[in-house]
Amino acid sequence: EIDTRDTARLTDLMKRERVDAVIHFAAYIAVGESTKVPELYFANNVSGSLGLFDAMLAAGVNKLVFSSTAAAYGIPQRVPIAETEPITPINPYGESKVMVEKILEWLDRYREFRSVCLRYFNACGAEPEAGLGELHDPETHLIPLILKAVMTGKPVTLFGDDYPTDDGTCIRDYIHVSDLAEAHIFAVEDLLNGGTSDVFNVGTASGHSVKEVVTAVERVTGKKVPFTIGPRREGDPPSLVADSQKLQSKLGWKPKRADLDRIVSDAWEFALRNMNQNEQLAYGRRQKADT
Repeated sequence: EIDTRDTARLTDLMKRERVDAVIHFAAYIAVGESTKVPELYFANNVSGSLGLFDAMLAAGVNKLVFSSTAAAYGIPQRVPIAETEPITPINPYGESKVMVEKILEWLDRYREFRSVCLRYFNACGAEPEAGLGELHDPETHLIPLILKAVMTGKPVTLFGDDYPTDDGTCIRDYIHVSDLAEAHIFAVEDLLNGGTSDVFNVGTASGHSVKEVVTAVERVTGKKVPFTIGPRREGDPPSLVADSQKLQSKLGWKPKRADLDRIVSDAWEFALRNMNQNEQLAYGRRQKADT
């Protein structure tokens, strides 16, 4: 591992490995946390990116795919959200990603540094056979938190049920992580083939509320999800759903695993394979109680 702010080591690595292009994932990503310690998000996400870009320029590498976010749009005026939607982030996390996008615009203009910014919607799911899935500590993402509630019987907190949506809970566009990964391959190939800098949404164009995700988990697992309703989480817009037509038409990408039950099923299989001892004991007790 190398800190993205360690320009000298990064430059040496890229020269030694003769790097053609970089995919930049490194960042803090928790919206709620960013409202508590915004300075950490700007230091890591923005300063860290600048360190990486300096190293790339020093190594003669001028092609980058950047992991950006739908949080750039804040509370959108129109849904589904196109790339032309105003950029008005409402939390420090989203602002930090927008700042990096702006830096990349200037690098494109004056340093011939080409980039593709991919604005992720809600990445989720897993590749159980490859052993790839979500194991954050602490966990902050909705689907693994709901699955953990199924395994342990301990209620998961849903943040707010008074949003201006049909069931009062937030609506998000859930994209399978494998579809998201493929979008990066399409973006890198485009840059290597002479493509120009651009920005793309990466989503399915289909939104699901938090309560709809709970229902999907119950369908897939056959278990009731214990949950409580908490207050709204600061920085959460009511609805974020992608218009990904630009990515599909320009780069030829389209989601192949957009079905919510498929996403939940893959995440559930991964969770079952990676339970810790306490989760195994708790889930075993739930299984016995249901028989």
